[in-house]
Amino acid sequence: MVPHLSESAEICRGQDAAINLLWMLTFNSNDAEDKTPMVLLHGIGGGVGLWAHNLDILSQQRSVYALDLLGFGQSSRPQFSTDAQEAEGQFVESIEQWRAKVGLEAMILLGHNLGGYLAASYSLRYPDRVKKIVLVEPWGFPERPDTTDQDRPIPVWIKALGAMLSPFNPLAGLRLVGPLGPTLVQMLRPDFKKKFSTMFNDNTVSEYIYHLNVQTPSGETAFKNMTIPYGWAKRPMLQRIGQLRAEIPVTIIYGSRSSIDCNSGNAIKEMRPNSHVEITTIRRAGHYVYADQPEDFNHRVLQVCDQVD
Repeated sequence: MVPHLSESAEICRGQDAAINLLWMLTFNSNDAEDKTPMVLLHGIGGGVGLWAHNLDILSQQRSVYALDLLGFGQSSRPQFSTDAQEAEGQFVESIEQWRAKVGLEAMILLGHNLGGYLAASYSLRYPDRVKKIVLVEPWGFPERPDTTDQDRPIPVWIKALGAMLSPFNPLAGLRLVGPLGPTLVQMLRPDFKKKFSTMFNDNTVSEYIYHLNVQTPSGETAFKNMTIPYGWAKRPMLQRIGQLRAEIPVTIIYGSRSSIDCNSGNAIKEMRPNSHVEITTIRRAGHYVYADQPEDFNHRVLQVCDQVD
């Protein structure tokens, strides 16, 4: 196992003058001195623990940092702006302040789901600090389709359900059921236990996910304020990703069994004809590619990162 460290880094004072901390896992490789470090950004409702299948392997050739995003996991849970652009900026600035605090000159940013969106947003704002972006099943890239142009409009019952749930945060149900939360996770997502069955034969993963999300819904609320009904982004990344510095290579990784299609990846490729954009699909993997097929995922990520240095 690669030597690792769990700690938090002070990044800034929030609007209420409280100190904000980002929780991180650091895996240092003995051969990492000349290699650009990799930073892992999880998705909505996640945390550093969900990279359990990946950290040892990915850190064999370079240092790897896994962060609990601001407002999630064991990181501080400040009050975010209700404005989508400002909330996105708070996420991005927390990553930049963390980078400066830790002392990294440049990074490979790998983000899943919301983490992919934030990796792209960070790279647009701080291109000098990014050597490569790896987007894993990224959220928030396409615009919401115009339902008037679709052959199959959204059913009335889905619209009604969306309207009923719109005042609530995405994971409010976990907090509503109290101590029954871990059982609810097991019922709704039994696949998570299977994904990590080679590491745990009990309910460790479902309990971890519950405890990640039972606390004050800070980042979760920010995410909700960054969305419009049915989970589309208020500020779709495809409207901006074409402005990304041409020298920054992009790899997009999808799972073949995911409900997220690769149209956004193809759109990015079309927008950046003179830049390196690579689309990879991992067979027999769903949205949580890195946990569904960790061996294939790790191998592919190591390959694309070898192209950096």
